[in-house]
Formats: sequence, C-alpha cells, structure tokens
Amino acid sequence: MVALRGAFTALVTPMNADSSVNYDGWRELVKYQLEGGIDGLVPLGTTAETPTLDENSEEDKIIEIVMEEVRSFEQKTGKHVPVVLGAGSNNTRDAVKYCERAKKAGADAALVVTPYYNKPSDEGIFRHFEAVSRVGIPIVVYNIQGRTGKNISTPLLTRIAELPNIVGVKEASGNVAQMMDVISAIKSKKPSFAVLSGDDSLTLPLIALGGDGVVSVVSNLAPAIVTKMVHDALDGKIEEARAAHYRLLPFFKAAFVDGNPTSIKYAMNLKGLPAGAVRLPLVEVNDDAKKIIEAALKVCNL
Repeated sequence: MVALRGAFTALVTPMNADSSVNYDGWRELVKYQLEGGIDGLVPLGTTAETPTLDENSEEDKIIEIVMEEVRSFEQKTGKHVPVVLGAGSNNTRDAVKYCERAKKAGADAALVVTPYYNKPSDEGIFRHFEAVSRVGIPIVVYNIQGRTGKNISTPLLTRIAELPNIVGVKEASGNVAQMMDVISAIKSKKPSFAVLSGDDSLTLPLIALGGDGVVSVVSNLAPAIVTKMVHDALDGKIEEARAAHYRLLPFFKAAFVDGNPTSIKYAMNLKGLPAGAVRLPLVEVNDDAKKIIEAALKVCNL
C-alpha cells in the first residue's frame, strides 16, 4: 500500500469556451504536474467540477488519460506518482460504484467525501464508509463541513479509521484544534494513517503539528513551489518552508476569493495554463476578484 505523503494536486478539469471538456488541455495539465515534481494527483474531486461531468462519456475519458500519462511518466523516471481518484457521492451505492471504478482503473486510492445534502447521522456516515471500505481499494476520507453540511468529529473518524482500507483523511474542516485531535487520537496510534490538509493556507501549520502534506488547489498553478514547501516542512527545514508559505500566502487567499475552481482557473488562464471555462452553475469570477487574483500573482511572483 503506497504511502500518501507530500503535495497532491486537486486537479481542475480544463474546458473549452463552450464548456466541453478539453482533453488535450487535460493531458497537458497532467504532464505539467508530473514535470513539476508533484507527489500525487487527485482527479475528479471538487476542484474538477465533478458534479457537472458525465460519468461515462467524460469522467471515464479523464481517468483513462491521467492513468496513461502517469504510467508513461513512471516508466520513464522510475518514480511512482500516486493517483487518488475522486469517488464521492451522497448516494452510498454510487460511492461504492465509483470506488470500484477507481480500483479497476489502477488508482492508488479513492477520495470519498462525507455524504452531502442528506445530512446523515454519525451512524449513517460510519455505514457509508463501511460500505466503500469493502471495495478493497485504499480510502481517503474527505472531511469538509463547509460543502457537506456535516463535520466528521474526531471520535467518529477514529471509529471509521478502524475499518479496513481506510488510510487517511483530507482535513478541510478549517479547525486546527480538530486536526491536532485527529493526529493525537488516530495518527499517534496508527502512524501510516495520512493526515493531509485540505486548505493550502493551513499546510505548514498542519505539517508542523505532525501532518503529512496537502491536497492543494494552488499547485494547479505552481506544483514545483508547493511541492518544495511541503518537502522542506516535512524535512524539518522550517525557515525555508515558512518563507515559501508567506510568499504564497496572498495567492492562497486569492485562489478562493470568488470560489473554487473559478478563482484558480482564472489565474491559470492568465498564466497560459490549460484551465478554460467553468460550467454552470459556476460562472467566471467577478471584476473585483480578478483584480485581487492579478495582484496576488504579481506580489507572489508567480
């Protein structure tokens, strides 16, 4: 079972002006990430606008391309780059199906978000993860109350972590105290359990507390810089990591100024990277947000 440690990019889905998927751009983006030294890739997550993608005609093609490019890169370099494939749903049967798809595709793990909108009880959340754990692919729990309406408390996550194939958590609660509790209650007893930040701006604090890295949005634009910051932090080079953190901090904020992935896509388009349009109900960032993003890119020298 591969160790999930370092910088992982929550990839955008490049789109054409008519909002169709830009598969050539997707291939280019994956190559850009791999050449930038990123530790792992997370396709079909929130940043990918997955709820708007067709799971057969579009998602299957996206998976095919990313796995093809990663395998080619690994053959050339000998470096393994884990793919953590988004597999979340508020329908447990669909989440199981998406985990089975990830396993069949050869992904290293599946990222499974808390069931959203339904607002299940703790027992319902536990049984949801119990169901996906039976598929037999490593599962990363994705805790993001701001999008799902439900926080996975540390006692509940502790229970989930005891299930087979539960290998880590993407912690996007924004609650540093909760992150500390997760490390103290779970990771201290199960060192292989990965605790990854779901917020770029909290990456350095989380690693300093004993976390393992980040699932980053900003690394869509700057994979090499984010990866070096994470590696410096993991290696105990705190001054170097801190300098990178404060260099990037204005853009950490700007990358979410008018939502995700609208803000990061606008920044990527400015820098000539494949991103393109967003699909309804998302729309392009407003003019005030554009100014903030442009200023952040300049001050961060990106």
